[in-house]
Amino acid sequence: MMTDPIADMLARIRNACLVRHKSVEIPASKMKLAIAKILKEEGYIEDFRFVPEGPQGKIEIVLKYDENKRPVIAGMRKVSKPGRRVYVKKDELPKVLGGYGIAIISTSQGIMTDKEARKRGIGGEVICEVW
Repeated sequence: MMTDPIADMLARIRNACLVRHKSVEIPASKMKLAIAKILKEEGYIEDFRFVPEGPQGKIEIVLKYDENKRPVIAGMRKVSKPGRRVYVKKDELPKVLGGYGIAIISTSQGIMTDKEARKRGIGGEVICEVW
């Protein structure tokens, strides 16, 4: 049994980038779809699509590389873990690499980036950081 499916998603993306795979498949969930949507909007991945297969389906993520074939995602880090949840207030939202990266926050109004949460003036659980 997997205890942290979001950490598994980040590890699969990180590993696929390291070996220069074109795409990676991960088991689907609503939260993972929301994270994939944010990664696409922020330009970290090329595209993603939901594949209805089996009981829960899969998400196929098409990875993005620069002109030198280096992955656009330089790093990913899970902040909130099952044993230690990290919650922040609106004025404590993290700035990843001085604003060059993004933090993905789970709020009462849905999953969004730190910039969006700052704009709306809400805090929440810091899921992960991407740069």
